[in-house]
Amino acid sequence: MSAASSRCGPLVGIKIVEIAGIGPGPLAAMFLADLGATVIRVDRKEPSGLGAPRPVEFDLGLRNRKSIRVDLKDPAAVEMVLQLIAQADGLIEGFRPGVMERLGLGPDTCLARNPRLVYGRVTGWGQDGPLSQVAGHDLNYISITGALHAMGRAGQAPTPPLNVLGDYAGGSLYLAFGLLAGILEARGSGKGQVVDAAMVDGVASIMTVTMGLHAAGMLDKERGTNLLDTGAPFYDVYACADGKYISVGPIEGKFYRLLLEKLQLQDHPLLQAQMDRAQWREAKQILAARFKERTRDEWAQLLGHLDVCVAPVLDFDEAPSHPHVKARGTFVDLNGVTHPAPGPRFSRTPAARPEAPVAPTTDNAIAALQDWLSDAHIEAYRTQGTFI
Repeated sequence: MSAASSRCGPLVGIKIVEIAGIGPGPLAAMFLADLGATVIRVDRKEPSGLGAPRPVEFDLGLRNRKSIRVDLKDPAAVEMVLQLIAQADGLIEGFRPGVMERLGLGPDTCLARNPRLVYGRVTGWGQDGPLSQVAGHDLNYISITGALHAMGRAGQAPTPPLNVLGDYAGGSLYLAFGLLAGILEARGSGKGQVVDAAMVDGVASIMTVTMGLHAAGMLDKERGTNLLDTGAPFYDVYACADGKYISVGPIEGKFYRLLLEKLQLQDHPLLQAQMDRAQWREAKQILAARFKERTRDEWAQLLGHLDVCVAPVLDFDEAPSHPHVKARGTFVDLNGVTHPAPGPRFSRTPAARPEAPVAPTTDNAIAALQDWLSDAHIEAYRTQGTFI
């Protein structure tokens, strides 16, 4: 039985060719593979020189698919990839504009081979514009959208949110979303197209509601002074007696009043006018002092089950053991490594338990190709060393 025929999830039957890269492309491929798509990863024969590689079992974004390693300067390898593309619903690539064209795998060539192909391109700056050929990373892309400027505490420099916002939210998710929208349209029209998933566009899109608040005069340019950016005393994290942190977010009045009651601060005069910004700084000092009186877990035990919008701030080692995420199976153990489970969840076509990442061996490459090529073609390419 081939790998594709044993998969499950709402995307079973969709086939994706992933041209290996770094950043958002692999995670987008993982999202699709998690939900049942058959994804084959076309990797380089030689390491890319991007630093010391981590052991494959810790490269979690490579789960649920196998790879073939090829030299795309070899015409036979390019032809083999084009044979895969001829059967694919979508393609993922994340190089600078023009690289795929120079490899002989640009959109025009691929769409000529497969007119219904949805060709997904993910970059930071996009396929055109003054910066399209300039190097950059997540931090740079979120900088020019206004998003980074808004993140951080008052009087301090902007705080980079890891590389989650640009690479993965504005990049991976928008690429996966765009590919699926294009595939859905192609099933009706029979025509493919190019998806230009630029992280600057994705991040700007994510910030739509926030920019609306700014336009309405409800979000000040000075970060750390607003409702959701640590300006408000009732939407922040507080240090506890053990040096750990608790998150506090009772925006709604009824939740805020209940929190004050449980903290025995319901009568404090500086905490009565919840939305009075003039009192926020002093109110925050009062709450900070109270939360310093107990440990994080003591506060979580006291408040975590109430409608006060409080939760402990857990690290990556602690999170999988939290009773709620444990009950939901939000994390799974694969060969001793903790993985986030696939999401979202589907009532009728649930995703399968993920398969751990595997090393790019010849046997695994053959297994991957069996969903795409005949045994004769695979053996011919193997014999001439087109893939490993």
